[in-house]
Amino acid sequence: MTDVTLLQIVLANLAVAAGACLQGVAGYGIGTLSAPLLFLISPLFVPGPLTLNAMVLTVLLLLRNRANLSFREVRFAIGGDVVGTLLAAGTLVVLSADGFELAFGLLILTAVGLSVAGLRPPLSPRSSVLAGAASGYMGTITAVGGPPIALIYQNESGPLVRANLSAFFLFASSASIVALVLSGYIQARELMLFAVTVPGVFAGYLLSGVLVHRIPFAALRPVILGIAAIAGVAAVVRGLS
Repeated sequence: MTDVTLLQIVLANLAVAAGACLQGVAGYGIGTLSAPLLFLISPLFVPGPLTLNAMVLTVLLLLRNRANLSFREVRFAIGGDVVGTLLAAGTLVVLSADGFELAFGLLILTAVGLSVAGLRPPLSPRSSVLAGAASGYMGTITAVGGPPIALIYQNESGPLVRANLSAFFLFASSASIVALVLSGYIQARELMLFAVTVPGVFAGYLLSGVLVHRIPFAALRPVILGIAAIAGVAAVVRGLS
């Protein structure tokens, strides 16, 4: 594979494993942590290969947490996700390579802003639709769809969060994959990059099973957001230059 080096593949697997472990512990995180790191390693790893990896992870996590699933609350977010994904697909069709990097950076910084804003919207049908739409749009373009939907679940219990977010992300990642294929962002190269980085998903998933009740997400949050902010600024600078 001439587009990336062996070292980049190793680093990408570590980034995916870290994000997968975080999502297994907190309910979301593979996008928020892995996407910025992968972009810094090589922009080729986002959004297609990471979105494919995210779908594999959500299947594993949904199977693990299925007993706590409450689909009634998830369905409204899924409806919003359809709208956001369609808008994202239209955006990707008209973006140039530089335009994509600029959009990627701005949306990453938006995700960071949402995470630190201190917003505490209630879990309701309306907030679920709006969060689902924002998550679908951001997740399709950047593979970072976690912060909007996580805002409305921040006051819920851990098992419910992990189950419901897994169900939402399974649908969201599937819809995003369809949009990315139709807009040309998932082709043979992206499938190969997915194949060489999916071991990171399984490693992170297994590790999260050990750490799920031992590591508080709050302790990791500043580091994750700092990494995302750095990558967002770097993407904006690359897009503008």
